[in-house]
Amino acid sequence: MDTLSYKTVSANAATANKEWVLIDADGQTLGRMSSIVAKFLRGKYKTNFTPHADCGDNVVVINADKINLTGKKWTEKSYIRHTGYPGGQRSLTATELYEKDPTRLVENAVKGMLPKNKLGAALFRNLKVYVGAEHGQEAQKPKVINLNDIK
Repeated sequence: MDTLSYKTVSANAATANKEWVLIDADGQTLGRMSSIVAKFLRGKYKTNFTPHADCGDNVVVINADKINLTGKKWTEKSYIRHTGYPGGQRSLTATELYEKDPTRLVENAVKGMLPKNKLGAALFRNLKVYVGAEHGQEAQKPKVINLNDIK
């Protein structure tokens, strides 16, 4: 007699309830803010979280130029990349990267907290980072999230 009174619901692309979320990075610490953004992208705050599906939200981060780094990270944290040629390793400090493009600090931090596979690449495309308070997603009516209320 099969009397199972519940079923495990697994979200997929068709059943995922994707929303738009707005996060203000003004005065926030980079790593702490990035971990919360990664959780929203992944969908960990939702009841129907599925590890193998994109069931997370689309996240808009504004004021990326007003981010904080603690300690000596502005001068001692290095971002390393490789050109693909022999001897092509290049590095920038956090200050140099910030002067080039402040949004890349946030993007690199969030990307490092996502899965390293096709799903992680798809989730990363749901992130939009802007330098000022203006953003191009007003039409989606993003829900404003206060980071100080989230654990």
